[in-house]
Amino acid sequence: MSLIMDLKEEGNDDLSILLNFSSVENNYIYRSGFPHPSNFAFLKSLNLRSIICLCPEPYPEEHMEFLRINNINLYQFGLDGTKDPSTMSSRSEIIMSALRVIIDERNYPVLLHCNRGKHRTGCVVGCLRKLQNWCLDAVVEEYKHFAGAKWRENDIKFLEGFDVQILFEYFSYL
Repeated sequence: MSLIMDLKEEGNDDLSILLNFSSVENNYIYRSGFPHPSNFAFLKSLNLRSIICLCPEPYPEEHMEFLRINNINLYQFGLDGTKDPSTMSSRSEIIMSALRVIIDERNYPVLLHCNRGKHRTGCVVGCLRKLQNWCLDAVVEEYKHFAGAKWRENDIKFLEGFDVQILFEYFSYL
């Protein structure tokens, strides 16, 4: 189940489509771009227990009301969407915190999103894939699939350098 579109790039104003939506893992971990209120009925159909937002901006009030009504927990990790390579090292701790929520079955089903579902979401999913022992080529291929023509060399370098051993050590202390 995958729908990859960048509506602004395609000149389409139909906000009922949830950008970059896909199942990451057996229909209990999902990814997407930032949901629009017109997506709420679809999100409700997923019976989400949790949403992980990777954007640093405050979550919109209309979205908070949807979460409250549907008893969905929000986990927000302010992952900077910058292209600046000097900020890449600070991503590791934030991503490990997000992964802690993602791998906790009590949060399933869970939706992971950023603004477009490309770069920040792609890096978190890529690190999850490394935790799952995916080969690096497959991790990069999946990242590029969702990022499309706008994939970033800095994100690829981050994924290549992300130390899975640190991840295992991090989770063994939890």
